[in-house]
Amino acid sequence: MTSGKAVAILTGILFILSLSTTAFATDELYGTWSLVSFKLTRVDTGETTDMFGTAPKGLMTFGRDGRMLAVLTGNKRPNVPDATKLTDKDRAELYKTLIAWGGPYTFDGKTLKFRVDVSWNESWNGTEQVRQVKFEGKRMTISTGAAAGALDGKPRISVFIWERVQ
Repeated sequence: MTSGKAVAILTGILFILSLSTTAFATDELYGTWSLVSFKLTRVDTGETTDMFGTAPKGLMTFGRDGRMLAVLTGNKRPNVPDATKLTDKDRAELYKTLIAWGGPYTFDGKTLKFRVDVSWNESWNGTEQVRQVKFEGKRMTISTGAAAGALDGKPRISVFIWERVQ
């Protein structure tokens, strides 16, 4: 066998192995996850806040078609039984305690990338969001890198803990 053929075969094997590793990593992600916590840590002070309270709600689903959808809400939201009677204050509070987005994603076992096609925040549409992921048993932790906060512009890190829905 010539060295050129050996290199070609080795390259092919490495390519196949990389595909199967990515497929395995994505298998771990597939399905529906329920939000356990959403914490925000300010980089400058280390102060941590439960952004949506101590019992937030949320679901995130990753499909085998490479698309995902997430909806997160705070645990203390206005509950007005008749939507026609919502006040502007109620609407503002509902908006402040909601995060939702969806679109295609890629995952390599550690880094999750979303291309946002639709979201509660129009400025996210068309962007790529990059997150770091860790799995521990039935739980998945998704973290952002340090980024300027929407309310105060100060760098913060968001950490979301999810539990697989059975």
